[in-house]
This record gives sequence, C-alpha cells and structure tokens, in this order.
Amino acid sequence: MEASVRKLFERYERVFKQSLDGDIDMDQVASLYASDFIAASPVGVMTGKNDDQLKQAMARDYAHYRAIGTKQMRIRNIRLSHIDEHHCVAHVAWTATYVRKDQSDVAIDFDVHYFVQELDGGAKVFGWVSGDEQALLRKRGII
Repeated sequence: MEASVRKLFERYERVFKQSLDGDIDMDQVASLYASDFIAASPVGVMTGKNDDQLKQAMARDYAHYRAIGTKQMRIRNIRLSHIDEHHCVAHVAWTATYVRKDQSDVAIDFDVHYFVQELDGGAKVFGWVSGDEQALLRKRGII
C-alpha cells in the first residue's frame, strides 16, 4: 500500500504543477479521487462526488491559485497512518511558494491529512482534513 500511496501523491504534485503552469487535464485531476469524498476544515464539512461539478470547482481553484501568485506546490514529506489493508491517512507536508510584486517570494508550509483507499491496485483520495487556508494566506500577506 505504501508504494501506491506515494505514487498517488507524486501524481498529485505533478498535476498541481501542471495546473499552475496552466496545463490542466481535468480527467487526470479527477483520477486522483474516489467516486465520493468528504472534506473538513475549520469552515465546515462537505461531501461531494467525483463528477463534472468537482472538475469545475478544481478548475476554479487552480485559476485562483495562479491569480494569487502561487508559483509552486511541493511535497516536503509524507507519513502514513495505516487503518487497515485498504485504508490509511496520508499526512502530507506541503510547501507553497508565492510570487509577490516588488517583494521576495514567500514560502508557506502547511499540512493536509488525506484519507486514502487502495482497491484493485490503485490508491485514491476519498477525503481530507485541512486547516483554514484563507486565514493562513491573509496572515502571510498573500491575499
């Protein structure tokens, strides 16, 4: 399971990089996620389906990241907490780098905890828990 989860997040990081470059393949984005998912943050809990609505939301999110100057999203570390033979929590430590006009780039470290399921040889994200991204970006002067 560990190898397939690491491959999943290598793809995740690569897809994010492509999206920041403006080269988005929404089918590739959708392939990272299970058919249904749950997400939680200090703003609340939501559920969703891996459908056209998810693709539209992700396209908007990637456009927003580019608009606020997101230059890079890089994984620093992945630590797994196994639940059973098909499920784990992937604790992913990210570093986001932002370009700001007339100032130095800003790097922000943050963690997201992804629920991952591995079935039929492939790992997919079926949920995640994150902090308050907007508050962190405001605090660091990005937005």
